[in-house]
Amino acid sequence: MQLTVDSGQLPVGWEIKKLVEVTDLITCGVAKRPEYVDNGIPFLSARNVKNGQVIWDNYKYISEETHRELTKNNKPSKGDILYTRVGSFGEAAIIDDDIEFSIFVSLTLIKTKTGIFNSFLKYYLNSYSVKILAKNSISGSGVGNLNVGTVRNFLVPLPPLSEQKRIVAILDEAFEGIDRAIANTEKNLTNASELFESYLNAIFTKKGNEWKEKKLGEIGGKVFTGPFGSLLHKSDYVSNEIPIVNPANIEDDKIIPNFNKTVSKDIVKRLQAYILKQNDVVVGRRGEIGRCAVVREEQAGWLCGSGSFFIKPFENVDSVFLAHLLRSAVYRNKLESLSTGATMQNLSNQSLSDLVIAMPSLDEQNRITNKIDDLRTETQRLETIYRQKIAALNELKQSILQKAFTGELTADTPKTAKQEIAA
Repeated sequence: MQLTVDSGQLPVGWEIKKLVEVTDLITCGVAKRPEYVDNGIPFLSARNVKNGQVIWDNYKYISEETHRELTKNNKPSKGDILYTRVGSFGEAAIIDDDIEFSIFVSLTLIKTKTGIFNSFLKYYLNSYSVKILAKNSISGSGVGNLNVGTVRNFLVPLPPLSEQKRIVAILDEAFEGIDRAIANTEKNLTNASELFESYLNAIFTKKGNEWKEKKLGEIGGKVFTGPFGSLLHKSDYVSNEIPIVNPANIEDDKIIPNFNKTVSKDIVKRLQAYILKQNDVVVGRRGEIGRCAVVREEQAGWLCGSGSFFIKPFENVDSVFLAHLLRSAVYRNKLESLSTGATMQNLSNQSLSDLVIAMPSLDEQNRITNKIDDLRTETQRLETIYRQKIAALNELKQSILQKAFTGELTADTPKTAKQEIAA
C-alpha cells in the first residue's frame, strides 16, 4: 500500500509500519445476520460510524446470549476503533462509552497496541489519503467490501508516543473550531430551506377572501393517470431515447431524467395519450406523496410513467402556481391523508381530482408565483454559499491532517485555522 510520503520525507524518529504491526487485533464483525429482538444488546453496523463518531442510534438489537457468543473472542471495548468496510468505506471512530454491543460484518474492530495512541490512529484513518486508499482497495462486485487483510497492510507514518499525543492535541483544538463552524453553517443551510417552506405553507394557509374553494378537478385541471397494467412493461425500457417521468425523476421542483430507463419512439407512438406537454404538472402517485413538477419546453414529448399522474391545468390556472400549491406542506398533508397502502403509499386519480383546493385569480397567481420564485432564487443563492463554506471547511480539515502525518504540524495550526474560518 502506498502513502503520499515516504520514510525519507518524515522527521527524525518517525517510522513507517503496517497497521497490523501497531495493533493487537484487526477483525470484522459477524457475517451471518443474527436473529433480532425487540429489546436487548445493540447490534451496530457501518451506518453507526460517521464523521469520526459512533452514532448510538438507528440500530437493531440481539439477545444477551447471542451477544455473548459473538463476542467471546473479540469483544468491542471502550477505546477500540470501529472502521467501516461495507457500504460506507473508510470511516473510523473511537468507542468512547462503556456500552455492551456487537458488530455486523460491515464494521472492522481495531484494538491498538500499548504505545500507540488510538486517537492518532483514528485521525490517520480518517485522512483523505487513507480514505482514497480504502476506496481504491474495495473488492467484490455489487456492494463491495474493504477486505480486512488489505486493511492490515495499510502503512502508517508513526512518530514516538509523545509526538502522537502532541499532534492529537493540536488536531483536537483545531477541529473543535472547524466542527463548530461546520455545525453552524449546516444549521444556516437548514434554516434557509425551512424559511422557504414556511413561507410557501403560509401562502396557502392564509389564503385571501377572494380565493375560490373547489375540487382540483373543477378549478385546477383535469387529472390523468400514467400507463399501467399491460400498457408498459419493463421489457419496453431501453437506454438513451425518450425519458419516462416517474416519482423517482421528480426532485424538488424539477424533472431529472434517467437515460438508462427510457422508451423508443414506437412505444411513445403507441402511448400517445400519455405524452407530456409543456406546462403539464406531473405528480407522483406512490411513495413520497406530494412530489410534483412542471413540464418545461425541453421536456415536452416525454412520457408520463406508470407511477405518476399528470394534470392539464385550465386556462385560468398558472401551472407553476398549482405545482407550488400541491408541494406546500398543507396540501402534502392532505394528500397523504387521502393515500392508502401500508408498505408504500398510493394515491388514486379520484382522490387527487376530489382534493379541495383554494385558487385566487390568474393575476394573483402570477403575483404570488413571482414572489415565490424570487424567494426561491435567494434561498438557492444562500444554500450554494453555505454548501461551499462547508466544503471549504472540510478541505481545511484534510489539509491539516495531511500536515499532521508528514510531520509539518505546528502549535500555531489552531490559530491559523481560526483565521481561515473567519475569512
